[in-house]
Amino acid sequence: MNVLDLIVFLVFTVGTIMFGYLFGRKKQSSEEFTRGGGKVPGWVVGLSIFASFCSSISFLGYCSSAFSGNWNAFVFTLSILPAGLLAMKYFVPFYRSLGSISAYSYFEERFGRWARLYASTFYLFTQVCRSGAILYLLAVPMNVLMGWSIPLVVTVTGLGIILYSQKGGLKSVIWTEALQGAILIVGALVCLFVLLSGMPEGPSQAFSICAANDKFSLGSYGGSLVESTFWVCLIYGMFTNLNNFAIDQSYTQRYCAAPSLNEARKSAFWGSLLTLPVNVVLFLIGSCLFAFYNVNPGLLPETIKSDYVFPYFIIHELPVGLVGLLIASIFCAGMSTVATGVTSSGTIVMTDFYSYMFPNASDDQKVIVLRVASIVVGLLGICVALCFLFVDNALDAWWALSSVCSGGVLGMFFLAFLCPKAKKQHAIIGVVIGVSALILIAMQTKLTEWFNIPQFVHINLGIVISTLIIFLTGFLLCSLGKSKK
Repeated sequence: MNVLDLIVFLVFTVGTIMFGYLFGRKKQSSEEFTRGGGKVPGWVVGLSIFASFCSSISFLGYCSSAFSGNWNAFVFTLSILPAGLLAMKYFVPFYRSLGSISAYSYFEERFGRWARLYASTFYLFTQVCRSGAILYLLAVPMNVLMGWSIPLVVTVTGLGIILYSQKGGLKSVIWTEALQGAILIVGALVCLFVLLSGMPEGPSQAFSICAANDKFSLGSYGGSLVESTFWVCLIYGMFTNLNNFAIDQSYTQRYCAAPSLNEARKSAFWGSLLTLPVNVVLFLIGSCLFAFYNVNPGLLPETIKSDYVFPYFIIHELPVGLVGLLIASIFCAGMSTVATGVTSSGTIVMTDFYSYMFPNASDDQKVIVLRVASIVVGLLGICVALCFLFVDNALDAWWALSSVCSGGVLGMFFLAFLCPKAKKQHAIIGVVIGVSALILIAMQTKLTEWFNIPQFVHINLGIVISTLIIFLTGFLLCSLGKSKK
């Protein structure tokens, strides 16, 4: 990397870390740590929600997917805005009136302590896996650019994120995310401009090549449940994004950081709306990369993995100065999401586990637990990131993990939210059946090997099937109980 690029990169990345760290200079209460004082402007919260959606999984994963395949993964994005609108109308006012910063306290009110612990455990597991996927995709470009060891980059970056997220709490994370989201947008637009202007016959040539090779396809419209068709991706996206807006602690916690209900609703709307055009740009980058190397076939090594193509283009084709900006954009995209996961996970450990075991703990003790828990979750994320060294496509691996890690918790939320008469026993039976189905879906690859049977459903549909099973089982048991009476 050129010295100028290195300076640009360090200014943006180290600058954002220090920016976030400065928020933690003064002593904070547990309330300030988890809610940001309830005084963060709505537009800042909205930009931070957008930054969480557009992590390095998006920046590199979407580009890789569009380069090697088509726009099938973009179908996932189409479901974000509808989920955001539902959040505006129902979920934002609900969580602001809940009386607890934990999204899962509601499960305890409805179904008992076990339900809260069940939801909290699966949330923590999801955040550790997500942090790992993002940290890995942060390290990939530095490995291509500088030849630096991926484990080294993962470790150093993870420790930097832990530093400011555990120090400054939610307010620090939200403001830093907003800044990182702005850097991401600028970097993506600059890269797309360079790609299109670098085509020998102009931008239209890139679109012609992509159209001729079916690169803009949204996938098959067939009825297969085994392949990643348009419908499979859309349904998966709708359930996953509802899961984010309805029960993901890192989102619900931010609803309480805005100063008013109106500001909180605006944050959910603008956060989801902004994601759509930015993801269009990211997919266009991936498609245009295909067109660029189609007219310049000798420039790209034949054995390169699709996850490495975008970083390879950055280092070999972008002018000096822009290389540092683009790599900083990727870093900022990832750091924002990991920081949110670390902070929200610390909140869950404190509210759902520690405070239950030690109800008389002082506020200073709670702040210590918040910080220690944030550090532990961040370190576990680093360990998971190292495991991603052994996967071929990080985006596909994360989507499969996120579906399994969901645990069908969304189904239990719908049962509690939409069926007021549902009881504890209805939820328990639904969860047992739903999780059993989720395990079966996760193990289907092994089952096909052991029993020589075909794959029966795409693994991404695990969240859909487990959610529906838990909700419908509980609802039908509740209805059956009322009819007997």
